[in-house]
Amino acid sequence: MENIFFKKLDNFLKNGYINEKIKNILKNFYFSYTKVTKIEEEKKKNTLFCIFLDLIKEQIKNPFHFQMYHKKIRKPFDYYNFGIEFLKPLVDIKNSKLLGKENLKTIKKILQNKENVILLANHQCESDPQAISILLEKDFPTIASQIIYVAGERVTTDPLAIPFSMGCDLLCIYSKRYIDTPPEDKLKKQIHNKKTMNLMSSLLSEGGKIIYVAPSGGRDRPNNQGVIEVAPFDPQSLEMFYLMSKKAIKKTHFFPLALFTYNILPPPDNIQIEMGEQRTTKGGKIHAFFEKEIDIENFTKNKNFDKIQKRKERANFIHNIVKNSYKILKEL
Repeated sequence: MENIFFKKLDNFLKNGYINEKIKNILKNFYFSYTKVTKIEEEKKKNTLFCIFLDLIKEQIKNPFHFQMYHKKIRKPFDYYNFGIEFLKPLVDIKNSKLLGKENLKTIKKILQNKENVILLANHQCESDPQAISILLEKDFPTIASQIIYVAGERVTTDPLAIPFSMGCDLLCIYSKRYIDTPPEDKLKKQIHNKKTMNLMSSLLSEGGKIIYVAPSGGRDRPNNQGVIEVAPFDPQSLEMFYLMSKKAIKKTHFFPLALFTYNILPPPDNIQIEMGEQRTTKGGKIHAFFEKEIDIENFTKNKNFDKIQKRKERANFIHNIVKNSYKILKEL
């Protein structure tokens, strides 16, 4: 029987809607997706990939322009729901775990009191926002839909990532990993980031906001032994979020968050500058551990640190919490 998606893929290439590179990425992604999903989901898979292809075509023809603060689009097309439905067949929901529910209950009360929460997390795959929503949808669906993600340039400029990004609330910045590329745009990117941070401070002043940030500035990758490591947290990045929270009128609470999502959509082993990375999936279980609140200001009893030392110690302190929580998730 002829595959509907492959037929559409060939047709789009023939008519110039996509190029050969995108066709190959999608074809490989489809094959890996097929290995993970059940036979009875064949029709659903083809429908999802056909919709995905239509959304990519639209992005190539009319690229969506993200504002500094992008609010998820749910009408006339529900991008938020599409992202979740696309990811769900890959997730072993039965064996996936959500740890730290008591801390999520605390987070819920904080948000109801119109105070803020910043989640200091590791970042493992492009679809982390959708993975978090899947893990929270049973017991904390409101929190899932409230999270604002600090997002780098790649997920707002790659046609294959944009449809999923459009379904998220985003604060758009340029990641430290790519801020020097190309060098002549560095100043413009720095100015943009400063404006986004000031906007975030204004949002925090409104209160009732929950923001996810990966202080590493990128995704976790394997070390030389092939073991996935939680990428180090950047002291300067953490300091910026701390200072913006101090500027805000409403109080901000900081919670470490560990994610175990790597196999759902692993990044390339090496950092890739050019757009158009391969998408493959191994599927499986996913986990998240919402740790208890930390005192980001008085995290250490040592009063002898200068400012630079204190920033480094703060980054190491939070990184170690996330790293240890991640070890627990790996054993589940």
